[in-house]
Amino acid sequence: MEVKVFDAKGKATSKKVTLSDSVFGIEPNDHAIYLDVKQHLANRRQGTHKAKERAEIAGSTKKIKKQKGTGGARAGSIKSGTRVGGGRMFGPRPRNYSFKLNVKLKRLARKSAFAYKAKHDGIMVLEDPKFEVAKTKDLKALLSALKLDNEKVLMIVGGHDENVYLSSRNLSRVKVVSADSVNTYDVLNAKKVLMAESSIPVIEKILN
Repeated sequence: MEVKVFDAKGKATSKKVTLSDSVFGIEPNDHAIYLDVKQHLANRRQGTHKAKERAEIAGSTKKIKKQKGTGGARAGSIKSGTRVGGGRMFGPRPRNYSFKLNVKLKRLARKSAFAYKAKHDGIMVLEDPKFEVAKTKDLKALLSALKLDNEKVLMIVGGHDENVYLSSRNLSRVKVVSADSVNTYDVLNAKKVLMAESSIPVIEKILN
């Protein structure tokens, strides 16, 4: 699959790059995508939720009323979960939501995500961005030239580029990642994936 390369001013150049069919041209596997996205979201959960149970509520342990003869149900403690101000029954406890997936399955999920984007014209290739200083204005100008002002954008660079990363921090709909840390969720969550030329061989090497 051949894709045009755009320059820093958002104009198409005479260059074209070939995207590997083994990564960008496979038949997407929806179940692999589902599992990988589910794991990503689960691993992001803090799991610090906690509700007090009857053993943790402050209050007297004295029996409220006598066992029999009142005409009502027997009651022992004001800390019971059935009473107002009592402990929570079966409340949430701190837990770890993360789980593991096989490396091959995660690799298939990322390939499938890229294949979906390629299939629906969701990938653009850029010449490697070179920002001498970190300026949000420069990155905004690039996105405007590409007509992506109000779109969710994932920009993938070949390696860690501090200036490009810092330029994107004030743009809520733009995320910059390096090629070796891209994940399935970010690819699918973006309307457009902007790939620097240097990121393509890195991604193809990792996923193949």
